[in-house]
Amino acid sequence: MFTLIICLLFAGLFAGMLFSVELGRRIGLGTIRRNPDGLAKGIGPVEGAVFGLLGLIIAFTFAGAESRFENRRHLITEEANAIGTAYLRIKLLPPDTQPEVRELFRRYLDTRVSAYRNVEDEATTKANLEKSTALQEEIWQKSITACERPDLPKHSGILVFTALNNMIDITNTRATATIDHPPFVILLLFFALSFISSLLVGYNMSVNNRRHWFHPVAFAAIVSLTVFVILDIEFPRRGLVRVDRADKPLLELRQSMLNSQQSNKTAP
Repeated sequence: MFTLIICLLFAGLFAGMLFSVELGRRIGLGTIRRNPDGLAKGIGPVEGAVFGLLGLIIAFTFAGAESRFENRRHLITEEANAIGTAYLRIKLLPPDTQPEVRELFRRYLDTRVSAYRNVEDEATTKANLEKSTALQEEIWQKSITACERPDLPKHSGILVFTALNNMIDITNTRATATIDHPPFVILLLFFALSFISSLLVGYNMSVNNRRHWFHPVAFAAIVSLTVFVILDIEFPRRGLVRVDRADKPLLELRQSMLNSQQSNKTAP
């Protein structure tokens, strides 16, 4: 669905830019008919400013989208590290409490992986996020109960809760990163500058008696494709450019938990 939407935006921008080229050409032809001196002179600085601003907006939005894409990938790795550290520090808890907490961790990791697997299914995503929050609370409460035992060293509780706190904090950071996008007005400005630039292209090409479509089509295609790529990168769980491969650390951690569970069962 999301890919269809950005494809429609691509087609709309492309068609709109070609329409603007034709409109600019007709404005230019009308100017030539009315004015024996031809097109307006000395407008080069104005055109340069418009095209320069369009290039600046393209560079700004593309760099921002790429930066946010990389940040989301790094946050997945950070969450895997935080969960892995907290999971290892379960060994500091009393031995009889460890199996239950480890099982909660495995369930928690499953919900975290599933929550971002198919974000277009908003109901399932919301349910998994709520489930992971509930498991966080359960892990926290179980750890508190275990650390309240008088025979447990005080420093063990500090180490356990520091790791748990980091594990919980990273979930909020990831949630914020998923909704971190440039303001909608930037996209509107992008479209407006694209249409105005196309208008200027058509105006300058009106000096030719015949239509020449190669350069206008190439210009419209390049700008529209750039918008398509930027929007696709901005939503890396929905479009063609995917961040799913970055889930590998979480999946490897899940497998290591399973292997640890199997080895504990087979241990004498």
